[in-house]
Amino acid sequence: MGLFGGTFNPIHMGHLRVAEEAFRQCELSCVIFLPTGHPPHREVAEGVPGELRYEMVRLAIQGKPGLEVSRHELDCPGPCYTVDTVAAMKERYPQGVAYILGADAFLGIETWKDWRRLLLSCPFIVAPRKGIPRQAFRREPFNLTEIYFLDMEEIDLSSSEIRRRYREGLPTEGLVPKPVDEFIRAQGLYGVAEARSVG
Repeated sequence: MGLFGGTFNPIHMGHLRVAEEAFRQCELSCVIFLPTGHPPHREVAEGVPGELRYEMVRLAIQGKPGLEVSRHELDCPGPCYTVDTVAAMKERYPQGVAYILGADAFLGIETWKDWRRLLLSCPFIVAPRKGIPRQAFRREPFNLTEIYFLDMEEIDLSSSEIRRRYREGLPTEGLVPKPVDEFIRAQGLYGVAEARSVG
């Protein structure tokens, strides 16, 4: 089982591409999105509640085989740490789990809670990010774990850039799945403004 954690604020096409490639390339039985409720490292930008982010993920993966969403981290009282999520999911899925993340996040793993135990607890599936070569992981402490690098184009898309585009009324077509875009506009998230008329 592939575990894909994040704030997903909002979930975008880059997240979906990573999940689909991990599912296919690593022959996973399923990829489970784990929207976080109270991220320990930072506040959720724009204060978008977990329930709304969960709903955006649910809408994004509807009808996509092999992709699921879990409330596990949302239902955690207080901050939920990846090391604890992985331990709980290993109990739930005795066939084994792997953790999916971007190369930029993986590079900062030593700032995560109990990072050594986390690295020892499961393999990691890493999506490429611009400016981070694979050689960056050929050193300690990355030798503690199995690493699978996804063979795909670098994702040059961020949730913060998408939030800015909504806020400023810029086009967002193709950046988030259509049902997610409709949900964001219906809920008035990210200070959404009407796209400026052309001409």
